[in-house]
Amino acid sequence: MIFVKTPLIVTKIFFPGVVWHLTRHLRDKNIHLTFDDGPTPGVTHWVLDKLKEYQATATFFCLGRNVEKYPEIYNRILDEGHSVGNHTYSHLKGLLVNGQEYVNDVRLAGNYIASDLFRPPYGPIRPGLVNRLKQDYRITMWDVLSYDFSHKISPPECFSNVANNIRSGSIVVFHDSEKARHNLEYTLPAVLDAFSGTYEFRRII
Repeated sequence: MIFVKTPLIVTKIFFPGVVWHLTRHLRDKNIHLTFDDGPTPGVTHWVLDKLKEYQATATFFCLGRNVEKYPEIYNRILDEGHSVGNHTYSHLKGLLVNGQEYVNDVRLAGNYIASDLFRPPYGPIRPGLVNRLKQDYRITMWDVLSYDFSHKISPPECFSNVANNIRSGSIVVFHDSEKARHNLEYTLPAVLDAFSGTYEFRRII
């Protein structure tokens, strides 16, 4: 079973105090596009070009190892007015590794990523890790998952995942990775085109 729209019970009961959606005022008409797992040569450059075309800002949850390898792409993200977040150094699964190992990996990524935003790879992590990381980070999840990384869905299905579930304050997950590229190159321009007249695409700050 997949959940494009994060169930309310998950956000309220299992992960209290974690950000899933951002609406500060009733008049807000903002959508928050986020991109995980980069920076990736070619893919992240294409995303940045497309965002610039629509005068949109977004948030990039970067892997420390990729920032270390491609600092010029990371710097371009910042130079063009986007925000960044920590996505660990090594893309660890928070349910499978030792808690201290996980925290150390997040801290290692923090040597390369200047941000108090954090998103765990794959989503789920143990409650004890949530409590430890909340001391230093604003843990930021999502309420709309595009599934752009899945080869089991087509690009039009990927677009439908976003378009049918988006609302004001939504945090939408894409991936600036080679694995997601096929769906992303169809879906991102379609989302920007479809919703630019109704919403503003804003970075998370």
